[in-house]
Amino acid sequence: MSVPSPGVHLLGVRHHGPGCAHSLAAALLELAPDCILIEGPPEADELIAWAAHEELKPPVALLIYMPEDPRQAAFYPFAAFSPEWQALRYGAREKVPTRFFDLPQALRLGPAPEAAAEERDAGEPDAEAPTEPEEGPYEDDPLAAYAKAAGYGDADTWWEHLVEERRDSLELFAAIEELMKAARHDDAGLFIEPRSTSEARREAYMRQSLREARKEGFARIAVVCGAFHVPALAREDVKQKDDAALLKGLPKVKTAATWVPWSHGRLTFASGYGAGIKAPGWYEHLWRHPERAGLRWLMDAAHLLRQNDLDASSAHVIEALRLADSLAALRERPRAGLAELLESLRAVFCGDNEAPLQLIGRELLVAERLGAVPASMPMLPLPRDVETQQKRLRLPVRADRTTLDLDLREPAHLEKSVFLHRLRLLGIPWGETTLARGKSGTFHEIWNLAWEPDFAIRLIEANIWGGTVLAAATHRALDSAGRAESLPQLTALVEQVLLADLRESIAGVMAALDGMSARTSDLGLLLASLPPLASVMRYGNVRGTDAGALGQVVDGLATRAAIALLPGAQGLNDEAAAALFPQIGAADHALRLIQSAKLLEIWTEALRAVTDSGSAHPLLVGRACRILLDQGVWPAEEAARRLQLVCSNPHAASGAALGAAHWIEGFLHGSGSLLVHQDALFAIVDQWLAGLEAASFQELLPLLRRTFGAFDAAEKRRIFERAAHPAGASPHAVGGAEAGFDEERAALVLPTLYRLYGLAPAAETEGGAA
Repeated sequence: MSVPSPGVHLLGVRHHGPGCAHSLAAALLELAPDCILIEGPPEADELIAWAAHEELKPPVALLIYMPEDPRQAAFYPFAAFSPEWQALRYGAREKVPTRFFDLPQALRLGPAPEAAAEERDAGEPDAEAPTEPEEGPYEDDPLAAYAKAAGYGDADTWWEHLVEERRDSLELFAAIEELMKAARHDDAGLFIEPRSTSEARREAYMRQSLREARKEGFARIAVVCGAFHVPALAREDVKQKDDAALLKGLPKVKTAATWVPWSHGRLTFASGYGAGIKAPGWYEHLWRHPERAGLRWLMDAAHLLRQNDLDASSAHVIEALRLADSLAALRERPRAGLAELLESLRAVFCGDNEAPLQLIGRELLVAERLGAVPASMPMLPLPRDVETQQKRLRLPVRADRTTLDLDLREPAHLEKSVFLHRLRLLGIPWGETTLARGKSGTFHEIWNLAWEPDFAIRLIEANIWGGTVLAAATHRALDSAGRAESLPQLTALVEQVLLADLRESIAGVMAALDGMSARTSDLGLLLASLPPLASVMRYGNVRGTDAGALGQVVDGLATRAAIALLPGAQGLNDEAAAALFPQIGAADHALRLIQSAKLLEIWTEALRAVTDSGSAHPLLVGRACRILLDQGVWPAEEAARRLQLVCSNPHAASGAALGAAHWIEGFLHGSGSLLVHQDALFAIVDQWLAGLEAASFQELLPLLRRTFGAFDAAEKRRIFERAAHPAGASPHAVGGAEAGFDEERAALVLPTLYRLYGLAPAAETEGGAA
């Protein structure tokens, strides 16, 4: 293998490549270097020694961030099969001086110099937060032409067959160097410089670091870097002053570094090396089982399918392996790769069913897992407190999604709920709540938990609010209350504060809420603020929270909403009325949860005023009428009278017909049970529809379809049956002699019904009645 100078060995790798990792491990044993330079952030040199710690379990990542603005950060992930990780482990284990020698993030996270700014203006994409280095090792995929010449459709598959599915040592890196040297020189033999200035700076800094190592007197320097950079580091025609000039004047910022857990799922994203992999589970399999990897992988697939009650046998494995080998031979591949294995698995195991492939993709191709860092790892107070509470509450951190069922009547479960709510308030949605089906929604919470590596950045960012979860959440809540711009924002914050049991922030948040509610006159905002507060008022005692301070605020909001209801419902167009429509229903439900007779009386009078108004939008009038009917304020006769007035307008062919259709939509919204069970209402609507002129009917058809289309299938069927029998009697009606009711046959089931309900037979009860 050629080297730029005696004692320097350039080991070009593919980041996260298992074949490169195997070959690199063998090459390091053979070379026994006295210095190792690894492509990575020099700010993390002091963290390299942790690679020998047994509790640092990949996948993990180096996190480089700006303490003053933690959102400006970069991750450098490592898996067990990453060549860089094997180099780190070797250096830490053998006590060999090991350094990172890529361009420091201190020179990349800060403000770009004028030249870089002009370059971005010309079209170079800006980095996103959290910042990740913007260039990958292959800017225009220089290996694509070689892959095509070898008969491959893409360079990744070609590289996997050529490098990652084999085990070599120094010979492999000599071949990689020769290949990349050809790829980075043109036909005239001139070196092809990187297109981007930042990539050129990276290579200049690497050459400078290599020169420094040589000056220190190291005799056997192993340089582990992306294969793309090998020709640039081997150049002897670049002078030190040229590299220094390229790096001169770069602004520098203060940075900090730490190890954080990473996940296989996140390895699929481009990160610190600009390299993402599609199937980290497959790569880990190649690392752990380099011999007969295809056979072992098919056996794992069969075992997985059997665990999930899917058909998979040894015969399937044998046939799939034969098919994969045959496909590889037809394609002139040296061995069956992942593409051949997946095709044979689809043909032999799956048939026309895609479910097994989805299962295999999730469990074997990605094989989601989360790494771990030692408990003694230096970190900021807030992340440390989160880790401590996770252990105390027995909430394991996992990358895959898990379900947590909490019974809030149990103190340990209530603590877990409070902890998760506090994290959500800090912008760390580790858990998302879902409906508790089949259980009391008052006492149960169902959480879906999934830890994302990006939460490490958010914890560092949230550390400015306090060193513990309680302190940070309290200060964050008070700050959010001061910054809130609308009443719904504040009411949602009140709910969060009470769910998170932040007692010290309640007074401040309530004061902000009281002031905001006094200044708010918008009906929509007033109505939208009631549901979250009503939920807290109704169920706060279950969590042991003190919602007493909320009572006066809710009384004032509900009263103002009732006063604003009539003016706010008048003079609206269809769009504004449609936006207000669900808010009225939600506010009504909220006020009934509170169970305050005084507030319900005020609200009922406001609804009456809307129904009597001639200028309120008919959609909202219909909704108000339905609420009054459902709550027993009106008898069915009054609702029929109102409907009769709406549908008996002599100008039905004009715009009044549209108003009647809106009224009916508001009145019947969500349920057709009224038309099924109320003969009078059904007859009125039926006669109104039958009396519409053809032009009016066509104009109203979309609105009518929207109204009746919202009913469930059973209601639609019953309405159709009633419409088919104008007398109002359904052919399936029960209770009249004309319907063919047989009392003797019906009496036969009575003894069974008595036993089911635990009642005595009618003859044995007092007065002869059951």
